[in-house]
Amino acid sequence: MLKIGIFFGGPAREREISFAGGKTAMGNIDKSLFVPVPIFVDGCGNFILLQEEFIYSSSIRAFYPPQKYQGEYQIYSESLGRQSDEALVEMIAEVGTRLRPEQFRDFFDFAFIAMHGPACEDGSIQGLLEWYGVPYSGPSLMGSSIGIDKIAQNELIKLAVGLDKKTTTLTRQRFENEDTKSIFEEIKSKVGLPFVVKAPHQGSSIGVAFVKQDSVEDFVKAVKQCFFIREISAEEWNNSDKKEYVQRMANFDEGIGLPVSLGNQVVYHPADLLTVLDKYFSETNAKNAVLISTNAEDEVLFEAFVKGQEFSCGVVQKPNCESVALPPTEIMANVEVFDFKAKYQSSATRKSIPIRTSLENNQKVQQEVKKAFDALRFGVCTRIDGFLTPDGRVILHDPNTIPGMSPTSLIFKQMAEIGMNVSDTITYFIRQSIRERSRTGKNTFRFLKMLDRLDGAIAERIKTLENRKKVAIVFGGYDAEIREESYAKARLAFGKLAASSEYLPIPVFISGEGKENYQLHVLPTNFMFKEFAEDIVNALRTSVHPLIEETRNNAEAITLHFTGKLVQELRTTSREEMQATCDFSVICTPGVQAGLPVLEDF
Repeated sequence: MLKIGIFFGGPAREREISFAGGKTAMGNIDKSLFVPVPIFVDGCGNFILLQEEFIYSSSIRAFYPPQKYQGEYQIYSESLGRQSDEALVEMIAEVGTRLRPEQFRDFFDFAFIAMHGPACEDGSIQGLLEWYGVPYSGPSLMGSSIGIDKIAQNELIKLAVGLDKKTTTLTRQRFENEDTKSIFEEIKSKVGLPFVVKAPHQGSSIGVAFVKQDSVEDFVKAVKQCFFIREISAEEWNNSDKKEYVQRMANFDEGIGLPVSLGNQVVYHPADLLTVLDKYFSETNAKNAVLISTNAEDEVLFEAFVKGQEFSCGVVQKPNCESVALPPTEIMANVEVFDFKAKYQSSATRKSIPIRTSLENNQKVQQEVKKAFDALRFGVCTRIDGFLTPDGRVILHDPNTIPGMSPTSLIFKQMAEIGMNVSDTITYFIRQSIRERSRTGKNTFRFLKMLDRLDGAIAERIKTLENRKKVAIVFGGYDAEIREESYAKARLAFGKLAASSEYLPIPVFISGEGKENYQLHVLPTNFMFKEFAEDIVNALRTSVHPLIEETRNNAEAITLHFTGKLVQELRTTSREEMQATCDFSVICTPGVQAGLPVLEDF
């Protein structure tokens, strides 16, 4: 079996999202095909062969730096400043083993990159892996470098598909040295009002602000947010809980992160920041202290606010490398800005697959994202976002070459519509990435041999699927609250069983009004990726959308290569049939008896 180094963490602001993706990959990678090897990358860029127990921590800072290095603040490793090599090795030894790039091929055959942001998606880690002859997941160096730069993306998408969107940029030098009112008037003349401000090298909606009012003050605040500049007044500082304040500054989801500069001084640790700010306000007459992230942006992007239906659409490849657009997902947000908190820390959004519009409009979205994917030579998988305007125009932006990797991420929902579960999709990422690496003229023979070996293993796995022990995952019920709780449990069990080498999960949903009036439904894969159990109830009453049917036909070669069968139809079953076809059950709804041996620990 191939040993897969799962890279997560990293130095970017999105490291906690990456950590969640690493957990997904570790838990859902197909254990009949691969051996997962957890490779944690810390904030300073050290590669650590992590002891597996730590991958299930609540966050990176829960295990690294180890608690004795943390003190009264939660910090990332860069807040410790420069350490001697001996001290670094000693600290890393508490959670794992430090690896150098020349050692990679001794520990794994392939690098699965679950990291996001600068240095992780921009070709940096990809170039390092290419230098040492390690195949990696995702697009090539060129695709990666395009995928991280929102300013370059706009220009290239304009060339590829004719981008119809007003944009402009502003350098930090201009912002700091010219009249802000004049700059604001210039921006408004170019993109109108309202408009969106973006940090061009960030993802996960970090560094995104929205200017709605004709206010210079709002404009300056938004631009500083996207330059990762925090201006603190003496009054704000002196009236704050100072320890809590500097901790928030160190958090990437609500602060600009550490280290920061104040004048010519670089501050690494929250405790030092508290001391420096106290001294600054006691020794100077300055009204404000200006903190700038040492990883600040040098230029920000302005985009005209687009009225329309927001969507995200993945593009993948058939085994022969021909691209296929997946069904687009409409994002219905009850917030003005779909920022980091709206995306990851709230329930302010709902999603619909496909977009709630005509078949022709959905097809148009697929055609445009496919055209951009092909023209920019992304390869493997890219998720492209955009808007469908009321007059039917498709406006694209923000290609994402390493989509989010939580079990409910958009790319997994869209792959589920063509019959692929999370484990199948991870296998797809690995297989298709090896195929892409073999096209670069480097290590071609070795990578093609690896591809043949993996394709043989996938084919053998498909042959033996029916020999696995079949497990009925029984959930749903007659009460809405119980349905939701049982669905959450069922999704976890489904993912865990799908990744195993011994079991075959069969989701069975209970619907109806009571014990005397109920039905059992064997669900196709895509039903297990609905947002809520209530969505399953509604889907039981509706037919398959024609765009979904069309996409399944287009993607048939992918589905067959990785699962050996086309998407299953929704069907009803009986308790007797379930008992005759299944070996075990996982009961997720309290009080239900399936008449089958219960599989423990699920």
